[in-house]
Amino acid sequence: SHLVKTKCGLSKSCPDNFFVFKISSGAANVVGPSMCFEGQTIMSPVKNNVGRGLNIALVNRTTGKEMTQKYFDMYSGDANLLVKFLKEIPEGTLVLVASYDDPGTKMNDEIRKLFSNLGSTYAKQLGFRDSWVFLGARDINGKSPFEEFLKNPDTNKYDGWPELLDLEGCVPQKVH
Repeated sequence: SHLVKTKCGLSKSCPDNFFVFKISSGAANVVGPSMCFEGQTIMSPVKNNVGRGLNIALVNRTTGKEMTQKYFDMYSGDANLLVKFLKEIPEGTLVLVASYDDPGTKMNDEIRKLFSNLGSTYAKQLGFRDSWVFLGARDINGKSPFEEFLKNPDTNKYDGWPELLDLEGCVPQKVH
């Protein structure tokens, strides 16, 4: 049988006018998160562009081109930096998010609301050392279907942290 290599190692290919993505959260405080979009790794420990807290990549929803990627320390960092970043996301932008170690300590109501506006269901309950992966959009209506969440104490696989989460799928391209 002939094995077709899919972008980002997905189990199936995406239809035309859809982008392929895969997001993995970090594992405890040991293995950093990674993000793949259209076959390109945009954030990973190997690329050395991930960090503790929330790792966020922005992708143009029409072209599929990566715009920027940043991580925000949610344990001892400045939450205002994240607020500013989220408020400045332009229209027509996909937002990919992966937690690492602790996404929740510096989380506040304003940040929760901004993530909810991007389509998140779980941002409002995100807390200390939870695992969270999410793909949303600046101009989404309603909730994104692309989100996974694990609460910290309930499901801990590692000592003190829940297991890592994988999120993959096909997100529709914004066609003018």
